[in-house]
Formats: sequence, structure tokens, C-alpha cells
Amino acid sequence: MGEGEQTRLVAWSHELRRVHERLREALTVTREALADGVPAEPATRDLLLFCHGFCAALTAHHEGEDRELFPAIAEQYPQLRDTLRYLQQDHSMIAHLLGGLQAAVARAAPPEELNRHLEGVAAIMESHFRYEERQLLTVVETLTLPTDPRTALGPL
Repeated sequence: MGEGEQTRLVAWSHELRRVHERLREALTVTREALADGVPAEPATRDLLLFCHGFCAALTAHHEGEDRELFPAIAEQYPQLRDTLRYLQQDHSMIAHLLGGLQAAVARAAPPEELNRHLEGVAAIMESHFRYEERQLLTVVETLTLPTDPRTALGPL
């Protein structure tokens, strides 16, 4: 560590669960915006804003994990490298699904199509979060990572 830096004790398992819960809430808000009636122009703009916010937050979360959290886990727990690779593959799949959702919102796709995209993202996201928590919560309890949780887990 450089001069003036401090190692912050962070309850990484708490932070990870907290971010996952906020992302679940953001998805719920996005789904509610769709249920409120997308065909009207203001609702379409609202959904676009909700989708953009949710997609950006989920992407930032996964990028932070890939960049900060997972390398630290791999260094301290090399036996988890296969698990981390699997989780990174999930991140890629979710990014692909988010791209499809964003494209559908941008072209004002019918509500049924938008709902299919959201349902697909929701299913994979939830499965991913549950697997990640089962595999990593105990490990991250003991993790030493000299970074801010927002850098490692995203802005939520």
C-alpha cells in the first residue's frame, strides 16, 4: 500500500448480499415500469430510463467483480478458480441478455417481448446470485481486499 492508504475492514459477504438485494429491487422497479403500460410514449421513456439504470448497475457490478473481487479470491483461494471462471461466464451471458433487452427497449418492442427479455434476465440473474452466494459468501468473510466496496461490487 502507498503512503496514506489504509486497509479498511469490510464485511465483504454483507456488501455482496446488499448489492445483490439492491439489484433485485432495481429489476423489480424496471418490471413495474413495464407493467404500468409501455405503449404510451412517456412510459416508454420511463422504461428506457429504468432499463438503462438497471442494466448499467448490473454491468458495473459484474465488471467490478471480474476486475477486483474475483482476482483477489483466486489469489487467496486458488481452489476456487473453476468456480470463478463459471461465474465470469455467467457475467458474459447476462451481458448478452442485457444487450438484447436494451435493444428491444430502444426500438420500443411490444410489451410481451420486453417482458420475455426481463424474465430471461431475471431468471439467469437470480440463479447466478444464488450460486455466487453459496460458493463465495464464506470465502469473502475472510477476504482481505484493499479497495472500496463500490469499486469491487459496483455503485449500488
